[in-house]
Amino acid sequence: MHPGFFKKLGPIQIDVIKSSIECDLSNISEDDSFDDFVGIENVKEKSLSFVYDHGQVLKNIPDNVGLICSKKKAKELDSKQKTIIVKNVQEAIAKISNIFYRDLSSEEKNKLSDPIIGNNCEIGKNVIIENGVIIGNNVKINHGAIIKHNCKIGDGSKIESNSVISNSILEENIYIGSNSALGQRGFGFSLSNNKNIKIFHHGRVVIKSNASIGSGCTIDRGSFSDTIIGENTYLDNLCHIAHNVEIGRNSAFAAMTGIAGSAKVGNNVLTGGQVGIAGHITIGSNVQIAAKSGVFYNLKDGEVVMGNPAINKYKFVKTYKRIYGKR
Repeated sequence: MHPGFFKKLGPIQIDVIKSSIECDLSNISEDDSFDDFVGIENVKEKSLSFVYDHGQVLKNIPDNVGLICSKKKAKELDSKQKTIIVKNVQEAIAKISNIFYRDLSSEEKNKLSDPIIGNNCEIGKNVIIENGVIIGNNVKINHGAIIKHNCKIGDGSKIESNSVISNSILEENIYIGSNSALGQRGFGFSLSNNKNIKIFHHGRVVIKSNASIGSGCTIDRGSFSDTIIGENTYLDNLCHIAHNVEIGRNSAFAAMTGIAGSAKVGNNVLTGGQVGIAGHITIGSNVQIAAKSGVFYNLKDGEVVMGNPAINKYKFVKTYKRIYGKR
């Protein structure tokens, strides 16, 4: 993760974690601590992570990694694994995420270095560029845009009016349309009858070279990993990309497409307008999805689908004709 977007508070002692959640410990001593709190795919020495009942556990996890899980899931893990066993994994994740990270204070932001702006840049009226920002050469930022602390914008990029860029890394030749928002907190929390508990999202938005983001789009930063838009991928106006989504190269998404959290999308994918893609699923490469389709399951490479729920296009058309006749 980019070290400058948020304040990392680790290492966190196990007694602090125990005081925040109801849990049972296995293979964890009172002297144990964890350096950071990450997704299972990003674990390293002395990380704390988590796994849901339906989730897969990576092999060869370091012995000093801790995992938050249910009692049921703990039975599937290596008997030597350090585990924090809880009744509600989502609630524990939300609480603990706020122990390991926080936003930078105003004082900390003020201490960051002055913005660096490259050659031949055009900066419009009422543009705000905060400390720590690095802007490449030949960049155009139009009126009213806001570039928040420590963001990077690559050479030849263009940011249209009133867009807000935060917690983001933009590579070369990126286009961001008017009134778009990149890098805000994603829609991740634990439901509670009294007060919902927000998950602290310490990931980034990473936009690869030659990508284009239309007007009125929102791209949430990752929670425990990055949200990534691949090279030469285009988003039409009013698209929403949720936290932890990863999109490959050369894809195009028509207006009002929405992709839910942690979905993985391959290369050369095309969607029509108002397509909805569920979270935590995988869309292969060279896939085509017709307008207004709802995709709830994994799609293999080369599939062409339509409908809600989305099925093979030709099967959908055949069924439609049988029920409604030709139109």
